[in-house]
Amino acid sequence: MRIIAGEWKGRRLKAIRGRKIRPTTDRIREAWMAAVGPEVVGARVLDLFAGSGALGLEALSRGAREAVFVEKVRGAVRVLEQNLELVGAGDRARVVLMDAYRFLDREAGTGEFDLAFADPPYGQGHANRLLLRFLNDPFANALWVEHRSTDSVPASPELIQRRYGDTVLTIATRDE
Repeated sequence: MRIIAGEWKGRRLKAIRGRKIRPTTDRIREAWMAAVGPEVVGARVLDLFAGSGALGLEALSRGAREAVFVEKVRGAVRVLEQNLELVGAGDRARVVLMDAYRFLDREAGTGEFDLAFADPPYGQGHANRLLLRFLNDPFANALWVEHRSTDSVPASPELIQRRYGDTVLTIATRDE
């Protein structure tokens, strides 16, 4: 796993080990960040279900001002912190060891996020739950959720989907 573009292009990141781990592939991350485009420059980014931090680190590498990484698995947080140290991103990052939904309950209203990324475990209803939460109470200007094409998501004309094989990125934006 490596940073695709930007300040830390080509830097290798530590990966989380385990059979239940499914990191975002370089191909999907590259397409994701290309689709986000210039919106990431200067943005305050929220990386939910952060894992190794690859999405938030990619955003920082491409010019995001700050990233908040939320992950509930202690071992993943250790790898994430090592990755932050590898690229020297500590001063632009905050790591929160907490369940993503608990974080949203406690802190999402306290600060404005420009972009929120989420790559939750597939097949557990997280994509649907996050998108419903966002549609009812936006916690960022835009939420991007990666999920399997067979995972259920809300039926809403407000959602945009980009399909990459069996993987889908669903995008919700705040109404202005």
